[in-house]
Amino acid sequence: MDSLTQAALGAAIGGTVLGRRLGRKAVLIGAALGTLPDLDVAIDYGDAVADVTQHRGFSHSLFVLAGLSVVLAGLSARVARARDISPGRWLAFFGLCLLTHPLLDALTTYGTQLWWPLDVRPAAYPLLFIIDPLYSLPLLAGVLIALFGGRVTATRWGLALSCLYIVLSLGARTLVEQRVEPVLAAQGLDDAPRLIQPTPFNILLWRVSVAEEDRYHETLVSVFDGDRPPRLESFSRGAEWEAIALDDASGRRLDWFAGPFLRYEVDERQHPATLVATDLRLGFPGFHVFHFALAERSDDGWRPLDATYRLEAPRQGEAPGQDRNTALRRLGTRILSTESLLCVGQFVEPRWRLSTSASC
Repeated sequence: MDSLTQAALGAAIGGTVLGRRLGRKAVLIGAALGTLPDLDVAIDYGDAVADVTQHRGFSHSLFVLAGLSVVLAGLSARVARARDISPGRWLAFFGLCLLTHPLLDALTTYGTQLWWPLDVRPAAYPLLFIIDPLYSLPLLAGVLIALFGGRVTATRWGLALSCLYIVLSLGARTLVEQRVEPVLAAQGLDDAPRLIQPTPFNILLWRVSVAEEDRYHETLVSVFDGDRPPRLESFSRGAEWEAIALDDASGRRLDWFAGPFLRYEVDERQHPATLVATDLRLGFPGFHVFHFALAERSDDGWRPLDATYRLEAPRQGEAPGQDRNTALRRLGTRILSTESLLCVGQFVEPRWRLSTSASC
């Protein structure tokens, strides 16, 4: 999640656990602890793939943060004896403020290395878009009331409402999964890797992505769709270039990070021609955030880059005449209207399209 939300979550937990003993200080210290793990963004790992895949790494490890919580609790119990706060209460304060940060991040699509240094894929069970005002606002309201209204207990209400929102999101995701499973089974995709995530800023409209070896499928499903079956649209992954990408450590690292939800292409606009990998999970079809240059074409074939770099995402969508504002407006219409049909292929460059619904 965004750092403001993480700070608000830490502040709300701080006020809930130690607000009666420390007052506003508990809220402020909680806010600092809540955003502490995200300071790893200041670390330069040397190239773009490393920077992206190492983020939410050691600083988000449950092992590291649990150990840090024990150390901070022990120090606080010794230094602040006059506060008459038990070591267990200090441990609850530091542990909850720190550990909820990576756990909340794991409810977004990006992926969080909860078990670092173990070599396992980042954990991701998307229930929230990376910025969701309806999750964040109750937390912020409770924190502001605690800081400026003097009612520290308001943080509890903010925390309770934000937790309720996550429960509602889990219910919405379960409903979407139940609706899409028969469609996937009918097309022999019931065992294919799938990603179900909320579209920007809401938990009512969900994006379902399903990966195969040479292609991937997309559909949008609303909780208000009723019995209307989802319509799958199919797109190329550029899998003919995948083996070249996986020849290099950076390509393998990216595959570890994003799994099968990567698209490959050769960008002839670059000189020399460049092999580019796009993370299909993040952003929205036609408006993906991460594009990585991995290798350059030479007379001897493909040469891995010494340092990968990110290509700037285009300001316009891939499809001619489509831009982000148009996409967001149409998403908003799709959320609020069960009669409105929105095909993701309308935002994707035609060369990637393999099949779309006849209604599109």
